[in-house]
Amino acid sequence: MTYSDAYLRDILCRTKVIAQVGASANPVRPSFYVARYLRLKGFRVIPVNPGLAGQELGGELVYPDFASIPDAVDMVDIFRRSEVVPSIVKEALARWDELQTVWMQIGIENADATALAEARGVEVIQNRCPKIEYQRLFGELRMGGFNTGVISSRLTL
Repeated sequence: MTYSDAYLRDILCRTKVIAQVGASANPVRPSFYVARYLRLKGFRVIPVNPGLAGQELGGELVYPDFASIPDAVDMVDIFRRSEVVPSIVKEALARWDELQTVWMQIGIENADATALAEARGVEVIQNRCPKIEYQRLFGELRMGGFNTGVISSRLTL
């Protein structure tokens, strides 16, 4: 999948609230540090994980599912296996009429889920990380990642 920088930048600039499916309380898990980074950049990240429901992550209550989230979201960020993505997208589309974006993390792609979302006018990004794209598009990737040939999405502060 090829996405123009302008397309990705537009999505990241207009998104304010993200529901993150597969949120983790483990600080070495990508979902943890991606959420942390996005919060530092001003996004509200609402964690979704039935195993952590009722706990707090990053100052937000963890919800078991989309139906439990009382607020509107602009984007759903998915940290789950590709084969379960269609059910996640169906649930998101049923919950939010104004959902703007479905974002599938690195390694996650699903044509059926993409077709469902796009049929409703929801934009879909597959196999990308919003943290990495934000860093790349807004000048925050350090040269070390380019010099070594490895680009990390890990937040180091």
